[in-house]
Amino acid sequence: MSEEKHMHATVRRYDGVDEARRDELTKKVNEALIPRLSSLPGFSGYYLVEADKGVMTSISLFDSQEHADESTRVAATWIRDEQLEGALPNSPKITFGKVVAHKTNGVVTAL
Repeated sequence: MSEEKHMHATVRRYDGVDEARRDELTKKVNEALIPRLSSLPGFSGYYLVEADKGVMTSISLFDSQEHADESTRVAATWIRDEQLEGALPNSPKITFGKVVAHKTNGVVTAL
């Protein structure tokens, strides 16, 4: 019997985001981080969510916990490479685990 495949999610909540650099951050995520993450093995999806003032949340989806863990290392390196420590002054609160329920409509749209 084959082992059932599960998707794994990593949610990173960034508090204290520099509001003056939000557009720069979003642009760099689209131009540099998403291409890096999407080239990783097991990549399934990435979302960046603007929440309250000073709060942004990212959601990364991968096919295994190991691949999701690698995405966390890539994101941390990217923040240093892009010199975004000032825009993201606080370490993110990270939640990760196996996706146990999900549904999509199958439609992919560009933002």
